[in-house]
Amino acid sequence: MTAGMRGAIELVSMTMDNLPKPDVIFTHESDLDGLVAGLLLQRLAHKLFGTPVRLEAFHYNTWKQRDLREKSAWVTDLNFEARLDKENWVVIDHHTTEAPAKTAHLIHDVTKSAGLLCYELCQQHGLGSPELDRLVNYNNVADLFLEDHPDFVIANDYANLVKVYQFWNVHALIEGKLELLLDHPLLEVMEVKRRIENPLGFAWSKKNVTEISPTVGYVDTVIGNNNLIVHQLLEEKATPYPVLVTLFRRTNGIVIASLRSKNGEALKIAEKLQGGGHANACGATLPRNIKTIPDAIIYLRQVLNPKKDDSINSLESLFDSISAGKQ
Repeated sequence: MTAGMRGAIELVSMTMDNLPKPDVIFTHESDLDGLVAGLLLQRLAHKLFGTPVRLEAFHYNTWKQRDLREKSAWVTDLNFEARLDKENWVVIDHHTTEAPAKTAHLIHDVTKSAGLLCYELCQQHGLGSPELDRLVNYNNVADLFLEDHPDFVIANDYANLVKVYQFWNVHALIEGKLELLLDHPLLEVMEVKRRIENPLGFAWSKKNVTEISPTVGYVDTVIGNNNLIVHQLLEEKATPYPVLVTLFRRTNGIVIASLRSKNGEALKIAEKLQGGGHANACGATLPRNIKTIPDAIIYLRQVLNPKKDDSINSLESLFDSISAGKQ
């Protein structure tokens, strides 16, 4: 057990009646867990302090660059690190950490999703409901990828809503009210996509895996749930690579890398890309210089094979070479 985990366990046992009022609530922008956890903390803050608290959401890369100037904040579903160990800061998280919590209130449990940890706090203050019980369960099953759970299929349909339609679009659609996500009509779209697209997508992607490094394979995807397709590739050992990466270009031009593995190798790769997440399910936002998927592949190969191309000695020169190629 690490020092960080020991501190977390000790703080979990504390009563949380004296939570400091946050200036802001920070959460993870990339998935359903960040949405659920962030909105639950907003609800809890309003109950405790009687005023709304703004919610900010970040991908890992932009979060690491964010100036933490607030005197008090609540942070959820973003890795606990030394810079968060601040007085009047509360961190509710479930990612593995080596950083000890000496000053901040750290609520930490790697066996629960961030959403479940936040919901347990809400329940302590009378904010539980049968509707939230259902939704938090789906989120927990999907985020921890509990494939043997009876709700695994429908849970991934819920999680896919945020992957497909993105955090703030879903937030706007449900007007910040989590209960409106339950039995949402868009789940029918997710069900059809899963049933029809996934088998087609798996068959195509299985034939289109290319090497990034000796241990990392890039999975090209054209259709279907990328996470489930990659999971099936890993389960069936359909490729020689222990880590598989998919790439997604957002509407704003930013390219996101999603990494998956079976034995904890993915997180080490994500950290090389300035990202983070779980041991077997994590991701990273690539630099803004990277605008296309082909550029992203070149970048990944350079970062993960630093000695492979002697003609490029730094990432700066890599970006220059990419730009020159477009002229």
